[in-house]
Amino acid sequence: MLKSMLAVGVCIFALMVVIKDGRVLRVAGLTGSCSVVQTFSDSSELAACRAGKLEGRPDLSSRGCQSVGLNATYQYWRCPAALAVSEASR
Repeated sequence: MLKSMLAVGVCIFALMVVIKDGRVLRVAGLTGSCSVVQTFSDSSELAACRAGKLEGRPDLSSRGCQSVGLNATYQYWRCPAALAVSEASR
């Protein structure tokens, strides 16, 4: 009895870790995702965002990005150069 309860607890914990990580949900297409498709000479980037089945396309405006286009599958964002900041300097 105790072994089966422990096994169920371990399975539930593993499931929570996998869902929290988010990769499984992105791969399954349930959450939206973005990827960099081009880097410009001024180090700014063009990102393509795809909508998920549970949520819409990610909104990158909070990162200082500007929407530059939309087609049936992707929304394109032009984002400023990413700053290389290490965790130690925060």
